[in-house]
Formats: sequence, structure tokens, C-alpha cells
Amino acid sequence: MGYYGRLELKLKAQEMRRGGRSYNEIIVALELPKATVSDWCKDIRLTKSQLLKLYQSKKAGALKGSIIAANRKKANRIHETEVLYRQGIKEVGKLTKRNRFIAGIALYAAEGTKGGKSCAFANSDPSIIKFMVDWFKEFGNLEVKKFRAALWLHDNLDEGKAKLYWSRLTRIPAANFYKTYFVKNKNTSKKIRKNLHLYGVITIYVSNVLLIRKLMGWIGGILQKPWYN
Repeated sequence: MGYYGRLELKLKAQEMRRGGRSYNEIIVALELPKATVSDWCKDIRLTKSQLLKLYQSKKAGALKGSIIAANRKKANRIHETEVLYRQGIKEVGKLTKRNRFIAGIALYAAEGTKGGKSCAFANSDPSIIKFMVDWFKEFGNLEVKKFRAALWLHDNLDEGKAKLYWSRLTRIPAANFYKTYFVKNKNTSKKIRKNLHLYGVITIYVSNVLLIRKLMGWIGGILQKPWYN
């Protein structure tokens, strides 16, 4: 590049700087090294309004960059979660009858009652409830008419819809549901609840003293715990 060509570039760079353009904008527009632009424009003083505009532009760019980075991180996390979920399903594989038997005992040990003359299992997850109803039918040799159920519901939710939902899922007749227990919904709370149980929590009841005793034995077998402990 000749002298006049370089001088023209210098004057253009200085003109852009006086107009309030940032060094990065000048570098990109004129395809110049950062050191050159810095040297040519070092004596140019910007007005307060120009400096404020550059600051706001830089701040907006940084904010945009942080949003892009956060979205990229979120997308990676979602992808990783999906991969691990599919991997988990593959590792479990197809359940045998014994697998289902052991899984049901473990779930009951965690969420079921351990005393009295009846079995009771509570949860809000439809998949878990469906699994346990089928499990009681298969390993307790029970018919659906032997089941009873009760709901735990916030008072701002629709009891009729909740009963219909769980009745269809479990095949337990609505007539076999005990009185619903309502809990006060805390509208004034500032805490944001991530898990809203639209259909409440359901408890499945099976009145069978022999089954509950056998269940305690099954749990003891899993834990290798003698009955007299």
C-alpha cells in the first residue's frame, strides 16, 4: 500500500473514531490491525454521549454473549440428560417377572405402610402408581375391585377431574375412593413450586392382612433382615 493509500486509511479511521465508532468497528470495517488503529486514534477524545453509547453497546454485546452462552449450556445439558436417559433404559433392558417382583418390593419398602392390617402405597407419579397397581394384581393375586383409594389434594384443584384421572389410570372405580383430604393452597407464599400435582397425591389401599405380612417378609428378604429384629 502506498503512502497516500495509507494516509487515506488513517484519515478514515480517525473520522470514524471522531464519529463515536469503537476500535473494533474500525478494525473490522477497514481491515486494520488493532495496534495500528489504537496508534492512529489515541489522541482523539470522545464526548460523554459517545462514550455512554459505546459503553451501552458493549454492555448489550456482553449481555447477548452471556445469553448465547447460557442457551448453549442449557442445550448441552438437555442433550446430555436425554443421552443418559436412553442409556439408562438400555442398561435396564426388558424386565423379567422376578425383576418386576423385586422392583415392586423396593418401591413398597420406600413408599408403603409397614404396619396394620392393610397395604397402603402413596405417590403422585402416574407411572409409579400404575406399576404398583399392576404389581399388586400380579404378585398379590388381587382383583381391581379389592382396591380402595384416597386423594390428597390442594383445595384449589378440581376433585372430580382428579378422581376421574386416577380412576381411569388404575381402573379402580370412583365408588371405591374414600373421602378426599384437602390441604390449603398457599397463594401468599413467595416460593415457586416447580412440581404442581394437578391431580394430587393418591394412596392405594389393599385390605389384606396376609399380604401385608408377606410383604414384610419380602422386604426382609431384600434387606436380609431376620423377622425378629
